[in-house]
Amino acid sequence: MKRWLGLGLVLALAGCKTLTGSDQESRAGARAAGAQAEAARTQGLAGEEGATLYEVQRGVSEDAGPGADAGALLQRRTLYFDFDSAQVRPEDVPVVQAHARYLVDHPQLQVTLEGHTDERGSREYNVALGEARAKAVARLLELNGVPARRIHVVSYGEEKPVALGHDETAWAKNRRVEIVYGR
Repeated sequence: MKRWLGLGLVLALAGCKTLTGSDQESRAGARAAGAQAEAARTQGLAGEEGATLYEVQRGVSEDAGPGADAGALLQRRTLYFDFDSAQVRPEDVPVVQAHARYLVDHPQLQVTLEGHTDERGSREYNVALGEARAKAVARLLELNGVPARRIHVVSYGEEKPVALGHDETAWAKNRRVEIVYGR
């Protein structure tokens, strides 16, 4: 299950970034991706999966820019998801990376990732989807240096909505992972 979730996440993220520029720049990027794929393999990701995930993360980090305020990113403790998706949105990757840096700098802290869904779908399906969302965030934290033993994943499915209602506005607010710190 974990392998399929990870593969699905990588395949979904693969279409998020397109290469532009000269062939020489593309070749240089391919060489860098190869080196990073080797590093990713040592973290348990194989082949194209590791290289693609690294490229997506690197591209999003560059988009955040050097002036991205870590404090502002850390204030965001809720990540939202698209309907029926456990894919972390590209604009949320810098948020997860900021939390990872914070956790690495504060080794006494633990983090709980609480996965939530909207009301659509069966209870069992929603619990599994909430867990998949939380695990996707956990994997990004791990890839950014946070030891797995400090990350706890829980899924509430549809049981703890923040917005009541039966429309897309309410559903969008309920499809989330909340980052909760503890000791």
